[in-house]
Amino acid sequence: MWAWGCVERVAAGLLGGPLAGGGRWNTAVAVGVTAAAGLAVVAIVVSSRRGGLKSPWWRRRRNAPLTAQEWHGLFSPEGKLQDGGVKLVKKVRSGGIEPSIRALVWPFLLGVYSLDSSEVERDAVKAQNRKGYLLLRKHCLRKSAYNIEERKQPTNKTAGVNPAGSISSEKGEESSCVSPVESEEVPENPSLEEAISTEEGNGRLSTEQELQDDTSETKPEQMDENQSSSSSSNEDESERSDVTHVEASHKDLASVCEPSLDDEQESIPRYSNTGGNMDEIEVSKAARPVKSARATEDFETWQRIIRLDAVRANDEWVAYSPSQASVSREKAIESAKAVCLKDYEHLEPYRVHHASRLVAILEAYAIYDQEIGYCQGMSDLLAPLLAVLEEDDEAFWCFAGFMRKARHNFRLDEVGIRRQLNMVARIIKYKDFHLYRHLEMLQAEDCFFVYRMVVVMFRRELTFEQTLCLWEVMWADQAANRAGIANSSWQRMRLGAPPTDDLLLYAIAASVLQKRKLIIESYSSMDEIIRECNSMAGQLDIWKLLDDAHDLVVTLHNRIE
Repeated sequence: MWAWGCVERVAAGLLGGPLAGGGRWNTAVAVGVTAAAGLAVVAIVVSSRRGGLKSPWWRRRRNAPLTAQEWHGLFSPEGKLQDGGVKLVKKVRSGGIEPSIRALVWPFLLGVYSLDSSEVERDAVKAQNRKGYLLLRKHCLRKSAYNIEERKQPTNKTAGVNPAGSISSEKGEESSCVSPVESEEVPENPSLEEAISTEEGNGRLSTEQELQDDTSETKPEQMDENQSSSSSSNEDESERSDVTHVEASHKDLASVCEPSLDDEQESIPRYSNTGGNMDEIEVSKAARPVKSARATEDFETWQRIIRLDAVRANDEWVAYSPSQASVSREKAIESAKAVCLKDYEHLEPYRVHHASRLVAILEAYAIYDQEIGYCQGMSDLLAPLLAVLEEDDEAFWCFAGFMRKARHNFRLDEVGIRRQLNMVARIIKYKDFHLYRHLEMLQAEDCFFVYRMVVVMFRRELTFEQTLCLWEVMWADQAANRAGIANSSWQRMRLGAPPTDDLLLYAIAASVLQKRKLIIESYSSMDEIIRECNSMAGQLDIWKLLDDAHDLVVTLHNRIE
């Protein structure tokens, strides 16, 4: 209306007012001006409606993250989320989480705790998860006991040091991480028997020394019987202590040694996909430690690769965990001895401590999910979690929840990777067919150039803080789907954009679409596109990326998924 009034006033001035005489020329001018006014009004209306068609996420930059006060206000007196988690999911999806409360919120988003659980229920889950993690860590040590029994090799019964397997400390002392084989040939990778002598004996008195000797000298089937009496006195104290770092978790190993070996084997947590649900995790009582030579070889290979990746891990996380960044040299060395970590002398204490935690949790996961075991890239996914979660058992189960979706990135058959690359290609095809045709001309329509983005979930293309923001929004979407929050129309309206388990793939497609002009006009091979994608590190605006990704979800969700 404002535009129409302006046009009328201009027309009146040109024609000399409503009473001015005119002719055909004036009439033609009037018609032309009127037509122009109509076009202007149409343009304004169209522009306004285009703005209205934008994703509900277009104001993301203005949204504040979930604060501690808001977080505590979400719970009822019984410790339950008052609306089943809808407000939590909506807030995280629209603004992320304040760094100070990430450790409290992440277990809900990653499925460690149900969104409708009470405080009492969460305490029970936490206790069970703690015990399960300790059993997994103990089994990492038991693998060495099986190896020694199968190979029938002598063990080192003393607390002395085998020079070939020693680790020097800051004071020049040699560690108790010794090789169990008294032969001239030392295996390339450290034996788990070394870890037993360190994890069970490091910082412990007579009880722990007895555990070490029994592990070295007896058969695995006799180990629990011999240790039961010596470990019972420490059980209560062990259950009360917190698992805040690697060596602390080993102080509780004796507390899980009382049952017989068969009982222990039956209670070891295992990843399970029973019931046709690929994301289901449960404690499988049918699971047994695999004693085959093949399983032993795999675990030893995983161990070696885990240690190499752990020592090479960067220190981007330091600013987000001051307590871990200020760890003492003595504590760092103790952590390294506990997992038999070597070749760390060139690292700062906080990096040694961080590498030790990576080793402990990744080894436990290799036992927990033996189909996946360990593949390079998994340490990239775990490192940000360790920066926020200071208790190893909680970090492990959050990582296991993260891997429910991410584990398919590390399958040897690459079925999961191919599915995701195909989905990225379809998003690009439906959104920008001209770009897709250009990719076809370059024989890059399979979108292999975003392979790294898919595998490590943008970890190497984004800064540390940007990675956490993206993952939190992604986890919130997955939590909404797990809890069935978006099943009703009202709930979908409250959430705005529909939640999707594949938000990462929409974000990857959005990053490619942002470079469409450069790709079409400048690149003539897939190698050039790969170099461009690999050079995105530090150049992406995470909020703009999420904005574009959710625009794609709004417009293509029903066609793609």
